[in-house]
Amino acid sequence: MKVSVKTPATIANLGCGFDSFGLALPLYNIITVEETVLPGSGIEINIINEKNNEDNDLADVSTDKNNIVYKAIETLYNFIGQIPNELKITIKTQIPIGRGLGSSSSVIVGGLIAANELLGRPADEKVLMSIATELEGHPDNITPAFIGGVTMASWEEDGSVIYRKLPWNDEWKLMVCVPDYELNTEISRSVLPKEIPMKDAIFNLKRTAMFVDALYNKDEELLKASLKDKLHQPYREKLVPGLADIMNNLKHTKGVIGTVLCGAGPSVLVVYNGTNVSEIKEVVANSWNYFNVKCNFMNLPVEKEGAVIL
Repeated sequence: MKVSVKTPATIANLGCGFDSFGLALPLYNIITVEETVLPGSGIEINIINEKNNEDNDLADVSTDKNNIVYKAIETLYNFIGQIPNELKITIKTQIPIGRGLGSSSSVIVGGLIAANELLGRPADEKVLMSIATELEGHPDNITPAFIGGVTMASWEEDGSVIYRKLPWNDEWKLMVCVPDYELNTEISRSVLPKEIPMKDAIFNLKRTAMFVDALYNKDEELLKASLKDKLHQPYREKLVPGLADIMNNLKHTKGVIGTVLCGAGPSVLVVYNGTNVSEIKEVVANSWNYFNVKCNFMNLPVEKEGAVIL
């Protein structure tokens, strides 16, 4: 028996919602988990590179038991008191790695759902969400990978995850600007301070409230005010050359609602009203050209559907 699961890319934080907000994008990883029939065949992991990945993106991806998909599957098996023995795992990936687009969350979620199907669905969505969040370390990418759309999530002290899907106005368009280099998430998190000023915490609390209200009421001006942050982006600017210039220049560009770092970076998300696409691209490209950074632009809608079994 084998099971294949298609899981979307995701963008976390969305400016003000550090480790809380996320959204899904129509770029996918497909994880196939197959029980092999030959005793003693062990674990086989194959990675198939799809069109949006450069070959060197996958050069450091493990194909043994250190692979993150295998670790997710092993965790679920252990949860029900079993050990995975003979499995063939195939990962078809089109989500760029190390760019802030939720590649690790996508494969964790896909592996867990596929393994859960093979095992006869011993875990419900809430249990799978908790396992996935524990493996990833935070729920902001995990949640939209599971359920799609725009989401908010909180990882509670008891290990559970409180999560909800939020509405999205399809008139608000997304431009994902992907630079030609990777940024390790651990490095990006290492520059964040252990403590923050009270005024910065209050600033972000106000923006998260604005963000939720803007989504429910389709309020573009309120959304523009909400897509700001003082908890993580100011500290990560030094790891993403040109980020400050892109954000500052796009403030004055017609059609732009807001600009945020994609997760831990280095990709940048521009939320705009559907107009002035060429000028927005030109501003981003020129800002990065100054630092000898090339980029790829993707104009994508929010993916309303999360992980699906194929």
